[in-house]
Amino acid sequence: MTPTAPITVLVPSRGRPGNIEQLIDAWVSTAAGGYAELVVIVDDDDPHVAAYQAVDYPAEFAELVIGPRLRLGGTLNHYAPAAAYRSLAVGFLGDDHRPRSMRWDQTIYETVAAGRHVVAYGNDLIQGPALPTAVFLSSSIINTVGYFVPPGMTHLFLDNYWRRLGETLGSLRYLPDVIIEHVHPIAGRAAWDDGYTEVNAPAVWTADETRFSQYVADGEFAAAITRLSTTEVY
Repeated sequence: MTPTAPITVLVPSRGRPGNIEQLIDAWVSTAAGGYAELVVIVDDDDPHVAAYQAVDYPAEFAELVIGPRLRLGGTLNHYAPAAAYRSLAVGFLGDDHRPRSMRWDQTIYETVAAGRHVVAYGNDLIQGPALPTAVFLSSSIINTVGYFVPPGMTHLFLDNYWRRLGETLGSLRYLPDVIIEHVHPIAGRAAWDDGYTEVNAPAVWTADETRFSQYVADGEFAAAITRLSTTEVY
């Protein structure tokens, strides 16, 4: 991959190498180019590692990283700080997101570059403005608080955190014309598989909801907002 683009997009994936091929195809068809790089992150115990390695990752913008299984929240927090150090913004896409709007990467870059501690997201054609299921954070947020999502959260309520963060900072930017489709079973756009079943299990829902509530109630969120409001952007 060439030197870092202004936005690093992290895509943790497990058991779905075909989804990565579709994501890359959608990216190539729509991106302006030069504004974003794609980092696909796969667990080293994934039975489909060889299939992921066989995917064609265009060297000019994409790479595959294989590492320990940390689940979604842990994976984002493991890789985001280094990405934030080298990029203007760090994004998250699921392996079931597909950019559909032309030059979406340029629009997101310009949106983040124009603000302070920006939380930007497009229209996923399911949640729309309600929740950022795919999100782009100014690297200054990660550099300041040290994480992409509250530590201890596994998969759910991450988008609730991103929205509340942007709203509280006054930096939430919803881009309705930037279509990043969420090809998800909830909308009948994909079949339920073991991955979807695992992360939507009642136990995961309860644990993540409890952790998010604790994060807010214990003052961790307020402390993060204070740091972001009083620290110089870097």
